[in-house]
Amino acid sequence: MTLALAVAVTGLTIASAATSPAFSSPQDSWSALLAGIGLAFPVCSPLLLAVLASRQVDIEHQSNGWIFAQTSRVTPGALCRLKLLTTGPGVGLATITASLLVLAFGLLAGDGGAPPWGLWVGYTLCVLAVNLVVLGLHILLAARIQNQLVGLGIGVLGTLFGVFASAMPAAIAHITPWGYYSLVAVAEYQGEELMLQRPAVVSIAALAALAALGFTAVTTFFDHKEA
Repeated sequence: MTLALAVAVTGLTIASAATSPAFSSPQDSWSALLAGIGLAFPVCSPLLLAVLASRQVDIEHQSNGWIFAQTSRVTPGALCRLKLLTTGPGVGLATITASLLVLAFGLLAGDGGAPPWGLWVGYTLCVLAVNLVVLGLHILLAARIQNQLVGLGIGVLGTLFGVFASAMPAAIAHITPWGYYSLVAVAEYQGEELMLQRPAVVSIAALAALAALGFTAVTTFFDHKEA
């Protein structure tokens, strides 16, 4: 699933940029790629992360794994934290790999000179943080709700919200984790012109901190709840 995430984001970004007139313009080729990857992550990530979290957790529901783990003194909350710690690095690797592959494509196929390194690194780190937050949320949903179709349905809704959040006021985009995909975007069209901007680093840092506290609090509650 993490490989699918990297491939899907890379493929969609290249397809989006290659069909954009801006990509053939030397001064806009990197902006086109940044705009493409800014669209690809919210399209691909929410559902694939929901599926990944579901596969990690559903086995516990199917085989009474929660109770079996407790016999080894591993509480449900600790099990959720372990699942995030073991799955998160794969998601991080997929996110960074997709970013590097798109960057390599731009260097090989474009003629726009040196890439905007600061924006590229900043976007990659910010979207990585959003991906990990969404992954943690879906692990909690998958652990709490036995019917995994619910989590997958929320993933689909997250995709829609992530894609259309860029057209919404920033205050609304801040409400859900999926809205932050639009807040980290560093290139977007204003009319027919591509404009570069810095990601909302402060908002992403606040999201990461709140998500860490929330995940810890919810899994601590799971620790004191019978499986």
